[in-house]
Amino acid sequence: MRDPLSKKIVGMKPSGIRKFFDIVNEMDDVISLSVGEPDFDTPWHIRDEGIYSLEKGRTFYTSNAGLKELKVEIANYLKRKLGVSYHYQNEVLVTVGGSEAIDIALRAMINEGEEVLVPQPSFVSYEPCALMAGGVPVIIDLKAENEFRLTAQELRDAITDKTKVLVLPFPNNPTGAIMERKDLEEIAEVIIENDIFVISDEIYSELTYKDEHVSIVCIPGMQERTVLINGFSKAYAMTGWRLGYACGPKEIIEQMTKIHQFAIMCAPTTSQYAAIEALKNGDEDVREMRESYNQRRRFMLHAFRNMGLECFEPYGAFYVFPCIKEFGMTSEEFAERFLMEEKVAAVPGTAFGDSGEGYLRISYAYSLENLKEALGRLEHFVARLRKEMQDKA
Repeated sequence: MRDPLSKKIVGMKPSGIRKFFDIVNEMDDVISLSVGEPDFDTPWHIRDEGIYSLEKGRTFYTSNAGLKELKVEIANYLKRKLGVSYHYQNEVLVTVGGSEAIDIALRAMINEGEEVLVPQPSFVSYEPCALMAGGVPVIIDLKAENEFRLTAQELRDAITDKTKVLVLPFPNNPTGAIMERKDLEEIAEVIIENDIFVISDEIYSELTYKDEHVSIVCIPGMQERTVLINGFSKAYAMTGWRLGYACGPKEIIEQMTKIHQFAIMCAPTTSQYAAIEALKNGDEDVREMRESYNQRRRFMLHAFRNMGLECFEPYGAFYVFPCIKEFGMTSEEFAERFLMEEKVAAVPGTAFGDSGEGYLRISYAYSLENLKEALGRLEHFVARLRKEMQDKA
């Protein structure tokens, strides 16, 4: 029998996050700090709107690009938050989560063999989506000494005559790193000079703890060469509703909509009605959740300092990325021992690219009670490892 499988897909590695998550699922009494999912329920008024849409029988397809009312609210939100204007009719597309938006943006923009720059450590989908689009992922290794920001020089060094798109993953998963205006202005010069395009994944834009989030579309000359991707999962605790969106130049959004039309038809109708309510009346919910995450963030950093564990201060998302190089183990070895010996799950940094070696991603999207217990166990684990190293010396 002929091989029924695509060599391209077979050759792709499965998600390192899910691999570790599967191990955790086989164990009892584990405190998991591994999944990037808010521990808050979707706010009631948002759920109510979804329920009401079902009660009213709004269970039909919407237009491919999404409900007009939702697209208008997305445009209003971006105008209010970023000061940028998008026309709801042809510059906004509602997708099944931000993940679908990443996939179809790359498929709409990349020709076979063109290069996609992917800064790492970063979300696991960018590299495989670039491969599935026929592109060639080119990895830019971000550095701890730069607080895992992308620098203009790193970008310039990675560009070739085949470069087409830069993925800009900030605020960053897994590091929590952010890009400030001055950082974006510097890389925007390189982008415009080399005539390349940007896919800016801003799913954590509302979870920024140092000033306001700044998007690269706010930098002069960048809106017309950027696809901005965002969604409702992180800011509004709506992960299971599976709703995101992409905004960008009309010619790109039209082609993304074509792919979306054939592959998906439309995003879930119930979720779209709930999202309208989130954008209209969810600012206070977001503020409260952000304050809670910030409290947990400060608690985590204080705990790391007390146990002498090196960790730069992240100002975005809900992750910390402590360095565990002092223990002479790979990230995977450290995470596995921590899980088996202390029953706490965190994700090896290498799940997000080779440059994550020597680090651990810990999510603080969990209750303070769980975080305190988990960090107490981490302190015991770290102390035990240090004693083992002393005994060997």
